[in-house]
Amino acid sequence: MVSGTGPYDDANVFARILRGEIPSRRVYEDEWAVAFHDVRPQAPVHVLVVPRGRYVSLADFAAGASDAELAGFWRAVGRVARDLGVEAPGYRVLANVGEDASQEVGHFHVHIFAGRKLGHMLVKAP
Repeated sequence: MVSGTGPYDDANVFARILRGEIPSRRVYEDEWAVAFHDVRPQAPVHVLVVPRGRYVSLADFAAGASDAELAGFWRAVGRVARDLGVEAPGYRVLANVGEDASQEVGHFHVHIFAGRKLGHMLVKAP
């Protein structure tokens, strides 16, 4: 797991995908973001959207990205959902940040889940 707050590691798997060193099944890319299918899908549709910039977490992205990067990334997330045809039935966008949230890659990204009823996000504590 990664902390979500440490320094950016240029050897992380998403940095390597962005540089074309590791293949991915891309569904979208522009100057701000790249979207590709997750290699371990947790739903029938499971796509990751990754900003091109070197950001470890959502807080890092929000604090360090330019207004153009912020807008471009979130527009890409919306466009990917539309292009995948999941808007009408519904989808979930999720960002894991830090060890407690099980962030596995130290590069900010969001997951788009769709293709079935997803149920409640979290189980209520007893």
